[in-house]
Amino acid sequence: MSQNEATEIQFRSDVTVELIKHAASDADVLWAARVSTKGESSLEEIQADPERSRGLINFLMRDRHGTPFEHSSMTFYVRAPIFVFREFMRHRTFSYNEESGRYRTLEPVFYVPAPGRKLVQIGKPGKYEFVDGTEEQRSLVAETTKESYRQAYRAYVEMLEAGVAREVARTVLPVGLYSSMYATCNARALMNFLSLRTRREDSAFPSFPQHEIEMVAEKMEAIWAELMPLTHAAFQSSGRVCP
Repeated sequence: MSQNEATEIQFRSDVTVELIKHAASDADVLWAARVSTKGESSLEEIQADPERSRGLINFLMRDRHGTPFEHSSMTFYVRAPIFVFREFMRHRTFSYNEESGRYRTLEPVFYVPAPGRKLVQIGKPGKYEFVDGTEEQRSLVAETTKESYRQAYRAYVEMLEAGVAREVARTVLPVGLYSSMYATCNARALMNFLSLRTRREDSAFPSFPQHEIEMVAEKMEAIWAELMPLTHAAFQSSGRVCP
């Protein structure tokens, strides 16, 4: 790989989350719930003021009547390291489409932990915490990851230039490479995701997500809270338990 190509490598410490399209509001919960008692007249709730039915949303959340929260849809564009996507895709209630290294040349954008990212794990799985680590460890992580990425992408380019197929050449690339995807879900699926991928002191059930997927989850939650504020508030007050 030439010197010019080498300088094009980018290092990032953040993630991108954008709302592409949605059909999601608190009113969606109301008409879906009231069909059980009002039948076809529940359609009147589509134009109703959700504030007048805050109590119903709270009741559904508290007593875990979950299906009314499924009548919504949100599609997010996410750009993050591949290792984040591999955790993300354990949530099979989302629909995913990710860019493919078989069909396009992958861009040299790689993840390097930000200075504030805690580096050292203390304790065993299920009962552990992370601490900052030393300056020497922080320097080691930054320098080693960057050099590893440079070597990996150099090998990738060399194989491509030699005529090797993209799907073969990509095998040398690490999971710190950035990828992009569309992820579509309903509010119930998103609440399940948030309950597991964010850490909050007031959660009924503690969760210990990896820092990088929590960055994605926090951005998604901020967007969702604006779309469905009453549902989000009920989720919070119920201990962040998915109904």
